[in-house]
Amino acid sequence: MSQAAPYQSRSRAGVLLATALRDALPELVDPIVLALPRGGVPVGLEVARLLGAPLDVMVVRKLSLPGRPESTMGAVASGGGRVLDAEMLSRARMDRRTLAEVERRERAEIRRRENVYRGLRGRLRLHGRTAILVDDGVETGSSMLSAVQAVRALDPERVVVAVPVASPAILSVLRRDADLVVCPVQPVPFFAVGVWYLDFPQLGDDEVRALLERAWDEEARPRSTPGPL
Repeated sequence: MSQAAPYQSRSRAGVLLATALRDALPELVDPIVLALPRGGVPVGLEVARLLGAPLDVMVVRKLSLPGRPESTMGAVASGGGRVLDAEMLSRARMDRRTLAEVERRERAEIRRRENVYRGLRGRLRLHGRTAILVDDGVETGSSMLSAVQAVRALDPERVVVAVPVASPAILSVLRRDADLVVCPVQPVPFFAVGVWYLDFPQLGDDEVRALLERAWDEEARPRSTPGPL
């Protein structure tokens, strides 16, 4: 796929991403797909379905400068993952009290979303598994890096980052922390994630929950071994 041929939708991107994953990892050891809500969930649903793997979520929230939501100084994730941009913090002269307040607020939002998305499902158990972190794309990398850190703390066998589109520079950063990074489209210049999709609607919590429930209903049914994609 070239810069002139964007993805049709997040679902279609998930199908193509699953193919790339199967090529990169012909032998998957007890895989689990962890989608980053909201946009990563429809992508992750197709990846999980086509890999024959369960789907769950890893909730990540960016830490934005007060009054400047477009300026990211880091991110936090479910399970305690935390990444800070030291250069941004220094330029903004961010004090510890303000940073702590921003983090407290975003962690509260993580807890709210986990309750909405996962309900009474038990905590993630990743020991010895291949954890595949999926999003619809990566711009700054802070959210995905925070997710990788959070997943590492749960002792998986392997951490894989899988996204349909990202810049080569950001992918190089992600490769330092993940065991494997899979990304079929790596445009230069990158612009933004939404540029590479023809259909890129904003998703609400209800839509995310509905997609997750669909995946969990499918997982509860007997399934055959997935065949070639």
